[in-house]
Amino acid sequence: MRINKRLLSSSRQLRKLQTPWEDTLWHYLRGKRFNGYRFRRQFVIGPYIVDFCCFEKKLVIELDGGQHNEQINIIKDQIRTNYLTSTGYKVVRFWNSDISDNFDGVMETIDRLLNH
Repeated sequence: MRINKRLLSSSRQLRKLQTPWEDTLWHYLRGKRFNGYRFRRQFVIGPYIVDFCCFEKKLVIELDGGQHNEQINIIKDQIRTNYLTSTGYKVVRFWNSDISDNFDGVMETIDRLLNH
């Protein structure tokens, strides 16, 4: 499958503009630091750019801010999740506040999904 050049360019730009919450999580996931699994950030899958992906385990991690509470974004997120799961990915979503307030719980959830 060919990767859309516009999406690839956007994903590169997003890597430069990551949020503080993405930066925090990336610090623990990068370079196989987390249990030896390789993660990619702002990774293109089909028509979407996902925040983090462990291709080996087909796990997508999305970090959501407050805008994801808006009805239109809830619908878009569900369509996106449906697409990703239809291609074999497991999708887990965390709120940005989870990274700030419950980081250990986030990491435990990721660990459980990787080893399930």
